[in-house]
Amino acid sequence: MTTTRAAERPPATGLPAISGHQDALDGVRAVAALAVLVFHVAADTGHTFEHDATAYLLSGGAIGVPVFFTLSGLLLYRPWAAELLLDGHRRPRTGRYLWRRAVRILPAYWLVVAFVMATILTAHLRDPWTWLKLLTLTYTYDPHPWWGTYLGPSGLGQMWSLTVEAVWYALLPVTASLLGRYARRGAPGDADRRARRLLRGIAAYAAVSFVFTIFMFTPHLSIQLGVLVPRYFAWFAIGMALSVVTVWARTGSAAPVRFCRTVARSWGTCWAIAGVLYCVAASPLTGPSDLATLDTTWTSELRVLLYGLVAAFFVAPVALSPASGIDRVLGNRVMRFLGRISYGVFLWQVAVSVTWYKATGHVAFTGDFLTEFPVITALTIAVATLSFYAVERPALRLMTRR
Repeated sequence: MTTTRAAERPPATGLPAISGHQDALDGVRAVAALAVLVFHVAADTGHTFEHDATAYLLSGGAIGVPVFFTLSGLLLYRPWAAELLLDGHRRPRTGRYLWRRAVRILPAYWLVVAFVMATILTAHLRDPWTWLKLLTLTYTYDPHPWWGTYLGPSGLGQMWSLTVEAVWYALLPVTASLLGRYARRGAPGDADRRARRLLRGIAAYAAVSFVFTIFMFTPHLSIQLGVLVPRYFAWFAIGMALSVVTVWARTGSAAPVRFCRTVARSWGTCWAIAGVLYCVAASPLTGPSDLATLDTTWTSELRVLLYGLVAAFFVAPVALSPASGIDRVLGNRVMRFLGRISYGVFLWQVAVSVTWYKATGHVAFTGDFLTEFPVITALTIAVATLSFYAVERPALRLMTRR
C-alpha cells in the first residue's frame, strides 16, 4: 500500500474532467429526459398496461430517473471528493451550495406549478395549503392528499422524483461531511487510502436502499415510503462513486487511471451491457413499471439493483472519458441543446400532455403511441425552450452575479 501524497505525484494525462462543463453529459441529460417522456406518453396511451415486449420496453423509459440521480451524485459530490483527495481544493460553502441548487430548480418549477394550478387544478386555485405544499416540494409527504395518489396531482405526477432530489440536495453537505470524516480516519495525508475508504463508505450508503426497501413491506407502513429519499440512495451513490474515481485518478495513482481508461475505451461494450440490462429491468421481473410503486420485496429490490446497473453502465463511460467517440454521439450540437433544456423537458412533459389531451378530447389510457409521441415531444421541447430562455437562463445569470 502506497503512502505517497497526491501532491507529490504528477497527474496522468488524458483523464476525465473533475470540474467545468462536459458536453457529453448534456447528451446524457437529454436521453434521460426523453426516456421519461417515452414512459409517460406510453402510460397515457395505455401501452404500459399491455403485456407484450413493446409495452415492457416502453415502460422501461423510467430509467431516466436513476440516470438523473446518478448524474446528481457525480456532479454535485465531486467538489467534496476533490477536497478530500487533492491539495488546493476546498469544499463548497453550504450556504452558497444550497442557494445555487434553489435558484437552479425552483423558478422553473414554480412556473409549472402556476400553470398547472391555473389550467388543470382550477378547483383548488384558491387553496393556500395546496399552493404551499406544491411550491415547497413537500406535497408527497401529505398522508391524505386530495388528489388521491402519493405521486401528485394531475399535471405534476412526475415531480415525485424532484422531491426526492430536493431532499438529497439538502442532505448532501451532511452526507459529504460524514463520509469525509470516515475517509480521513486512519488515512492522514494518504490519498489512496482515503479514496478506498471513501468508496467503502459510499458502498455502505448505497446499501441503505436495499435495507430500506425491506422495511417498506412492514405491515401498516405507508405506501408513501416509496417516494422517500433513502430508497434511492443507491442510484445517487453510483454517481458519487464515479466522482471519487475521477478525482482519485487525478492523483496519478495507477489503479484509478487504469480503470478510467479501460472503461472509457470500452464505452460501446458498456452501453451494450446497459441495453441488455435495460431489457431485463423493463420486464415483469422488476414488478410494476412505476418506480415508486411496491410489488414484492424481491421485485422491488431487483428494480433498484437493475435500474441502477443500467444507469451505471450508461453514465460511467461518459463520466470517465476525457474525450472520445462518445462526444460525437452525445456531445454534438443537437444533444447539447436538448441537454440544456432537459430540465424543462422533464418539468413540462406531463402538463403539456394533459393539456393536449384535454384540448383534443383524448380518453385516458387510450390512443396510439406512435401518433401521440411526436406531437407531445415537439410541444414539450417548444415549451421547455421558452422556459429555458425566459426563466432558467436568467436565473442562472442571477446566480452567477450573486
